[in-house]
Amino acid sequence: MIDFFTTTNLGIILMVLGQCLLVLIPLLLALAMLMYADRKVWAAVQMRKGPNVVGVFGLLQSFADFLKYIVKEVVVPAGADRAVFFLAPMISFVMAVIAWAVIPFNDGWVLADINVAILYVFAISSLEVYGVIMGGWASNSKYPFLGSLRSAAQMISYEVSIGLIIIGVIISTGSMNFGAIVAAQDGAYGIFNWYWLPHFPMLFLFFISALAETNRPPFDLPEAESELVAGYQVEYSSTPFLLFMIGELMAVVLMCALVSLLFLGGWLSPIPGLPDGVLWMVLKMGFCFFIFALVKAVTPRYRYDQLMRLGWKVFLPMSLGWVVLVSFLAKFEVFGGFWARWIGA
Repeated sequence: MIDFFTTTNLGIILMVLGQCLLVLIPLLLALAMLMYADRKVWAAVQMRKGPNVVGVFGLLQSFADFLKYIVKEVVVPAGADRAVFFLAPMISFVMAVIAWAVIPFNDGWVLADINVAILYVFAISSLEVYGVIMGGWASNSKYPFLGSLRSAAQMISYEVSIGLIIIGVIISTGSMNFGAIVAAQDGAYGIFNWYWLPHFPMLFLFFISALAETNRPPFDLPEAESELVAGYQVEYSSTPFLLFMIGELMAVVLMCALVSLLFLGGWLSPIPGLPDGVLWMVLKMGFCFFIFALVKAVTPRYRYDQLMRLGWKVFLPMSLGWVVLVSFLAKFEVFGGFWARWIGA
């Protein structure tokens, strides 16, 4: 039986398909619970109960919403380009899903353990913007088109800052493999070995850039209902709208995973002596998502000119200066190689 899955073409295909489903199904179930948690956090800040009717404590609310979107009628605007109109949400969903192929949940628990995993994630995330642009253009309406233009400019602007911040981590590690980055944060001091300490200023810049990259409040300008009704997705309904929403939420969870891997030690235990494992990775991602939800509830929306000014005039110079600084700190092994974990590797 083992030989069938390792030596035959059909067996290999079934093995790869099974591994993909092993990641995708728990991820989709987690998205439903995270959406419930997002709404609960928002409600708690506003002193409301939030979802509490469908299922015990409202736990089935996300599944009820999913069913509602499935059975609703798909409405296509009369002047829309039908082919591009339906292709756009598919691109957003597929790109958000395949980015998880290189995300490890534990030591060796990854679909594709490639040496250029960070480049892979960058390539996929840069393609996600096409789904938004295509959806806004194909809708043949001014509000979706303006929303898609905003999203394109916003995502490209903050991808630059995110890229430069990650370059600092790559310089410290000497590798673009997520497993190697987590291994470089392992040590006798537990939580104080993680990259949040040597790259402390960039942790906040990365988190704020992730908010803008994923169109989350207070940077949800592409979807600003007070200005653009609902932005690039205003003409979408039913399943196509659901695909956009799943893709957007999955991108948020991906950013939580990147924060956990790059700065918070991934699956490493924060306390020396406690075993490492996937539980720590899940807890760290959950904590990051809680902060995402809290920011959504307590911060007012930026103006678009403020958003662009923050990205290009504040974050870009700071992240670029940090790359130069980390390069010198790593080269000269300051504090015994505190910024150069690749020394002696």
